Amino acid sequence: MGHFEGFDGTGFWEDSSYALESYVEAPPSQELIASLEEELGGYRLPGSYVALMRAHNGGIPARDCFPMDEPTSWAEDHIAITGILGIGRTKPHSLGGEFGSRFWIDMWEYPDIGVYFADTPSAGHDMLALDYRACGKGGEPSVVHVDQEADFAITPVAENFEAFIEGLVDDSVYDTSEEDRLAALATVREGSFSPILLRAFREVADLLPDADGSMRGLAEAVVREKGFFALHADARSTLMYDYLFWLFTSGNQVDSFEGYIRAPHSKERSYAQPDYELMIVFCLVSDPFGFHTGGYARGFLEDWWTSRVAAGDIVETAEGYRMTETAAAVLLKELAAAAGER
Repeated sequence: MGHFEGFDGTGFWEDSSYALESYVEAPPSQELIASLEEELGGYRLPGSYVALMRAHNGGIPARDCFPMDEPTSWAEDHIAITGILGIGRTKPHSLGGEFGSRFWIDMWEYPDIGVYFADTPSAGHDMLALDYRACGKGGEPSVVHVDQEADFAITPVAENFEAFIEGLVDDSVYDTSEEDRLAALATVREGSFSPILLRAFREVADLLPDADGSMRGLAEAVVREKGFFALHADARSTLMYDYLFWLFTSGNQVDSFEGYIRAPHSKERSYAQPDYELMIVFCLVSDPFGFHTGGYARGFLEDWWTSRVAAGDIVETAEGYRMTETAAAVLLKELAAAAGER
């Protein structure tokens, strides 16, 4: 049986460098498909999913919104996706990768109803899944939206995967830029801080009494420039990376870049085992906080680290990597200057 008959897939995928690095896998073999189906819980992937992945194995679609009849935490009338997970294990965002389907079930406690195949701009706070509850593991699953923010509420999206792909529309249909900007401003002005940041603010109180205010002010400047709260490679983001690292090392040791972004730990994450991700990016389901970006691009953070180490602003000491006194003094001046712009 053919799939996507009459469907115009021209320009469907947006092959940016990030997409190619993080999502797109080589075309899957039948052996790989079978082994992944077993690894994912014995669920048979829909024929339409396999067909699409054989043509282009995962990635970021140019049309990334789907109309909805029921509201979700994302919007009243639609949902948005970031990418579709390919059939493979080598890319972080693939079905068997670091952030594959089992990751969301095992680490984030998403309900085990099938296969989580598409992530969203919320970076884990809602996901799309192939739902096999009605059809069984060998049947044709429907597509559902699972909302972590609403106690993992499950909302129907499409009758099947093929209908979902064919129903995707461009985000220009839903221009929510002003609403997004206001929501982001509320996040940085009022959102509660991670326990890791709260501890750090206390540690640096003698040097920077208004550490929390400096954090909110800098984040607000980011939002005013971009319209949303996210860190990239611009000057404000770089200053935020510097500030976060300085805060983090006020009470924690950093032995490597990898250990900084995600501390070595067991499957149970804890704010008592701090890292960059739990400081400003992701929340623990059991103890969420409001001031967060909801996701991050590792490449930008890695470039910042490499440049700071190369410039001698961050050096390795007996207590791990730390910012030099000179670099820290420059940081405090830049924070003061940013505060003066508010």
